Amino acid sequence: MKKIVGIDISKDTFDVSFLNDNQKWTHKVYQNNPVGFKKLWKDTGKENHFVMEASGPYYLKLATFLQQKKADVSVVNPLVIRRYVQMKMFRTKTDKKDAQAIAMYGMEQQPSLWEPQSKVLKRLRQIDTTIDGYYKQNTMLKNRLKAFKASGNTDKQAIDSLKKMIRLTQKEIKKLEKERLRLTRENFGDTLELLLSIPGVGEKSAILFIILTGDFTKFENYKQFLAYIGFNSRIFESGTSVKGKGRISKIGNAKMRRTLYVATWSAKRHNTHIKQMYERLSAKGKKERVIKVALAGKLVKIMFGVMKTGKKYDANYEAKRKIKFSN
Repeated sequence: MKKIVGIDISKDTFDVSFLNDNQKWTHKVYQNNPVGFKKLWKDTGKENHFVMEASGPYYLKLATFLQQKKADVSVVNPLVIRRYVQMKMFRTKTDKKDAQAIAMYGMEQQPSLWEPQSKVLKRLRQIDTTIDGYYKQNTMLKNRLKAFKASGNTDKQAIDSLKKMIRLTQKEIKKLEKERLRLTRENFGDTLELLLSIPGVGEKSAILFIILTGDFTKFENYKQFLAYIGFNSRIFESGTSVKGKGRISKIGNAKMRRTLYVATWSAKRHNTHIKQMYERLSAKGKKERVIKVALAGKLVKIMFGVMKTGKKYDANYEAKRKIKFSN
């Protein structure tokens, strides 16, 4: 029977925990590099199921190494592990205990095996990250230029240099955005076409959805995706003395949440289902932020719906379905 090996990974090291033959917990720490990978393999062997969190980019090299060794590897959403730890009411928070908790989760849940991200998706993710960096740099340069001009006494060389860098970053952004769109059209053209058929969903938001969902293969349903990006609601309540307002968890991909907000507000004007939902909730006196979260959830549900059916968005779908079932 294969051992479940829990791995808590960080930038420089990773902690490993598993039950030995005497059913006692074994804990080891390795360097997060090829030398550490080989030592782990030597110490544990291939007859194991390695379970780790999707901790930023830090897990990818180890997961790839283990899979190339033909080992069973599972990469779990950190939110899932966090909820598991909360459910078990573990009191200690250390790398050692985290690795043990991941191993326990693996033993109880038997998570599905990890499949490496395709090379195209990896390229798209890197291009998208680079574009984000240039946008931030561009904003910083523009703010500095504005501040210099507002001060009254400006140095011509400094001003010219800032303007030159702004033009260069804008040029790089356009070039990378063009390549991002080309790669998406060539490799995920059908998915892109389906998403763009939904009023309110533009090219940038559609591409980001494709990247984060792995072309809609990483999540079984829209609720899992909402939880992943931190759009699942949290209720703050303890007994009768502490009651807070429900709000989204904000644990997840902040960029996707911002993109989803923008797409939702656009859909509110152009998408029949979103518009009707907004009017209904607004008539009930719901607050704008509550409505915004509800509409975002509805838009994601529509996205997953068109992907599941493989058919473009149809504003009259609900009406047609009612007629069909009434006949």
